[in-house]
Amino acid sequence: MQGNDHSIVRAVLAGDKEAYGALVRAHSAAVFRVAFRIAGNEADAEEIVQEAFLRAYQRLEKFEQRSTFGTWVYRIAVNCALNRVGQPGIEADYRHGEESDPETKTVQVAAQDADPERVLLGREVSAAQELAMQRLTATEKCAFVLRHLEERSMGEIAEVLGVAPNAAKQAVFRAVQKLRRELAPLRGNA
Repeated sequence: MQGNDHSIVRAVLAGDKEAYGALVRAHSAAVFRVAFRIAGNEADAEEIVQEAFLRAYQRLEKFEQRSTFGTWVYRIAVNCALNRVGQPGIEADYRHGEESDPETKTVQVAAQDADPERVLLGREVSAAQELAMQRLTATEKCAFVLRHLEERSMGEIAEVLGVAPNAAKQAVFRAVQKLRRELAPLRGNA
């Protein structure tokens, strides 16, 4: 879609303001996923998506088209998410014991007939994972989310974070190492 995105951007810049909707439709689900994973709740993620696409629209003439529109709007969304999460008074609304699916915006819980011990263990593991993610630096968290949850390339991660590719690799490596250390005690419970 990269070539198509570039032609849509050119159309918007030429005056076809309605064409921007095609870019929003093409990239909003991916932007929502990354915003949700950084912010930790649906309401903040939706606001981040709106803010990111608004900022992208307002700065569209600055888009150099060296990268894909998707990578560019990802970078804007990551910055919006980090700004939002860093605001005083805004707490991530983590759901301990539940797994949220940002694609369908529904909450999935353990089956009613699940073994109570298994449900309790699942909640414990989920809470530990969330706590471990909160202990990462903003750069590490973003790098980890983009690499292991969004499956982005190191080049894209570096571009989104505005760092050299080697720095992006280091951020992913540090995040993985920290998460392994934090979650190591759970291996004995599994």
